[in-house]
Amino acid sequence: MKIALFSDIHANLPALDAFFASVEQQKPDAVYCLGDLVGYNIWPNEVINEIRKRGIPTIAGNYDFGVGRTSDDCGCAYKTDDEKANGAVSISYTNQVVLPNERAYLRTLPAHIKVEFQLNNDKLNLLLVHGSPRRINEYLFEDREEKSMLRIMSDADADVMCFGHTHRPYHRILPSLPDNPPHYRHAINIGSVGKPKDGDPRGCYVLLYIDENSSIQKKESIRVEFIRFNYDVEKAAKAVESSPLPKTFANALRSAQ
Repeated sequence: MKIALFSDIHANLPALDAFFASVEQQKPDAVYCLGDLVGYNIWPNEVINEIRKRGIPTIAGNYDFGVGRTSDDCGCAYKTDDEKANGAVSISYTNQVVLPNERAYLRTLPAHIKVEFQLNNDKLNLLLVHGSPRRINEYLFEDREEKSMLRIMSDADADVMCFGHTHRPYHRILPSLPDNPPHYRHAINIGSVGKPKDGDPRGCYVLLYIDENSSIQKKESIRVEFIRFNYDVEKAAKAVESSPLPKTFANALRSAQ
């Protein structure tokens, strides 16, 4: 089974359109969205409706949760006063332009999606979250201590956990030692379609491969492929520059920082 997973579009319609063109070429068996449809750009309603009309199962990101409730708090961890001030402009603008029907949709999005596979009498649980199973806005960076990541996944009964929020893709295979037989868990950050932060301005999503031979006891039996795709970054950046949004958001799209 080939599963496409994408996240963190952040109202970037040119990036979303390019994602759909890319993923259609991959012909996945299932597609899931891990949230943060809105914020930081000018097309929140269009992004919401492009996902809705395709019937893509979607969970709430922290930005979706805040805007869905007309909150002035997006749950973002801004590091400086300037970032905090720019973030306040972003969520205020988004709250002004999101339409009632689209806002109501954001309020209905679930927090998690769990998919249970039965493969050769071996159960495998796939858990989809935005930040972490514990908090919608928890950041799980690649350097998270292994014991901490394993505890988070074990408490959530997740063999494969996919998430976004940091906008920085990675795949870690974590052995639960000294289990006998071995139990391998996969932590997968799927990156960002519309607001990358890893120095590569191209959009990013994941293809997850699970087949009849996949097993929690086999380290390499679950395959993860990161797909990068080009989109019209300048169109998205200039849209920001022509709006009330802070110009720094446009520069962030160009530099992927």
